[in-house]
Amino acid sequence: MGTNPKTTLYVGGLEENVTEGVLHAAFIPFGDIKDVSMPLDQSTQKHRGFSFVTYLDKEDAAAAMDNMHNAELYGRVLTVNYAQPIKIKGGEQGWASQPVWADADTWFERQQQEEGLQRLQAEHQATIEAAEAEDRKKLTEARDGETEAVDDEPTDPMAQAEAEALSNNPPQ
Repeated sequence: MGTNPKTTLYVGGLEENVTEGVLHAAFIPFGDIKDVSMPLDQSTQKHRGFSFVTYLDKEDAAAAMDNMHNAELYGRVLTVNYAQPIKIKGGEQGWASQPVWADADTWFERQQQEEGLQRLQAEHQATIEAAEAEDRKKLTEARDGETEAVDDEPTDPMAQAEAEALSNNPPQ
């Protein structure tokens, strides 16, 4: 049933002589009725003791529920509530309101989004690793340059002074 559950009423406790016409006449004072359906028992071809009445407006459905719940029709007390969505096998608790394939498109879209996200994460990780490798390379080059500078000129002031003294006064 593709209707708004707030406009569709479950009417239970029906006597077997009640017809869709009788139900329509009993519920029309509360507002415009879109549909009255009485599911049939497949073996007996009689209604199963309940029906669904669908109103055009949810306010009319609420008024009918308030006035007709526990009312008497053909000697039986009626139970009138908002109708629940049709349950079919499947879903998390074993029953669902829609077939398994109903969300196939959204499942496929979610899969594509997850794959795209994983691809972006992999690209991001590769970029980070490349940047870290570049930083390590620069640090290594800077260290190597410092080492070469140390080998070429002593940075120790005492060593520099000794080198100057030796160059000015060669040993005899």
